[in-house]
Amino acid sequence: MLTDFNARPPAEAEADLLACCASRAFAGKVAALRPYADPERLLDAAGAAVLELAWDDVLEALSAHPRIGERPGGGGREASWSRQEQSGVEDGLRAALAEGNRAYEERFGHVYLVCATGLTGAQMLARLRERLGNDEERERAVVRAELAAITRLRLRRLVGEGP
Repeated sequence: MLTDFNARPPAEAEADLLACCASRAFAGKVAALRPYADPERLLDAAGAAVLELAWDDVLEALSAHPRIGERPGGGGREASWSRQEQSGVEDGLRAALAEGNRAYEERFGHVYLVCATGLTGAQMLARLRERLGNDEERERAVVRAELAAITRLRLRRLVGEGP
């Protein structure tokens, strides 16, 4: 619930936010802007915060994301959400996604990030292959947009507004 989130001590609010976007800069900024009048204001502030992150902060957030097609381990909230988000990956595509992930990481130096909710494994693979053609500047913009979309979905869950 949003009222609970607004009332948490800063360190607890930041810990909740880190499960949504694993950038300390993001968590600190969004927690500091509390209280939020409604979920949309929280989502808007979070979206703006993601888009304003320095690239090193984006990389920090990416380090918490498993590769698409790999089953996230662990029992934490973020791992559970990742498993839900990647539920569309069919076992037969895991090898192709692993190969695509390697090519992407060689090209861009970080994990391939896509908002996987509602996508099939084939759609995720097609997007990966398409994005391999991006230049670095374009890909950074796409990564920020994907990170913002994932963060938005996770924040909705955090405040009880989403599945």
